[in-house]
Amino acid sequence: MEHTFQVQGMTCGHCEMAVKKAVLRLDAQAQVQIDRSHDKVVVQTEQRRETVAHVIAEEGYAVA
Repeated sequence: MEHTFQVQGMTCGHCEMAVKKAVLRLDAQAQVQIDRSHDKVVVQTEQRRETVAHVIAEEGYAVA
């Protein structure tokens, strides 16, 4: 499944890596694409959207 999120607060490459690592801890097979300039994160995973949003939010980012 593909989930697209608006993620507020990513300001640098470190932020991107924090989001990516959080998703990969949840699902090591997930594919994560981040477009920081548009605050967009696209995740290919079998995990539920709510679960993925939760792990991103736990890193300190606002997720919609």
